This record gives sequence, structure tokens and C-alpha cells, in this order.
Amino acid sequence: MRKKCRLFAAPFDVRLYDRKKSLLKNEEVYTVVQPDLCVICNPEFLDEQGCNGAPDWIIEILSKGNSKREMTVKYELYQEAGVTEYWLVYPYEKAVYQFVLNEADIYQLKAMYPDNGIAIPHLFPELEIDLTEVFETWES
Repeated sequence: MRKKCRLFAAPFDVRLYDRKKSLLKNEEVYTVVQPDLCVICNPEFLDEQGCNGAPDWIIEILSKGNSKREMTVKYELYQEAGVTEYWLVYPYEKAVYQFVLNEADIYQLKAMYPDNGIAIPHLFPELEIDLTEVFETWES
């Protein structure tokens, strides 16, 4: 049976439960982020404010100024929240890094795709993304 998944682009609020902050404050704490792209397969997570819970797949497109935040803060937040698949796209280097949660809920680098590669999402193995076409959009 196929899931009906939906793609959302920023600006789109995603509220992620933060276990570490919640334990410190002794109350439920959420962090709101706006990923560049996210795929949500559980319609129960969607409400009038956006997404309440971890999307299945998040893609962040890095600019020269925001890469440190994406690589550290959001990486840890997405991992802790249970985002199954997380991609970091480096348009200036023309590369994609694909991280997937393992059985211990820790991200593992599954693949590094070059600009002329075919990227295949872990969650959607039938989907092939031609990165030559993707990175051409940054050149024009």
C-alpha cells in the first residue's frame, strides 16, 4: 500500500518536540523550524499552523552564511526529533549529503552525491533525482 505523502516548501512551520529542553524545564518544549523542503507522510501531523511532529524527509539547501547552523543545530534537532531522512544540499560545491536514521535513532551518512550523480531517497527508492538537472538551476 502506497502512502500519500506531501511536499512542502519554506516558509512552512514545523514544530519539533525537543526532549532535552523538555527534561530540563519539566514541561513540553517545541522548537519551530522552517526547512527548505520537507515531505510529510502522516496527515495527522498537519494542522492550520503547519506540521506538528517530525516530517519523514527534510532537505536543507545551504547558503554560504547558514551552513554552520544547518550542520550542527538542525542536524541534532532533526535527529532527536526522529526525522527519518535528512539531506544537506551544497549548491556551491554541487554536492548532496544524505543522512538516514539507523536502528539506534542516530544519523548515518548513507551517501554523498556529486553534481552529475543520481540521488535516490532512502524513503522513496523508486525515485531517481538527476542532480545534473538540479544544479543547472543554480547556474542560470
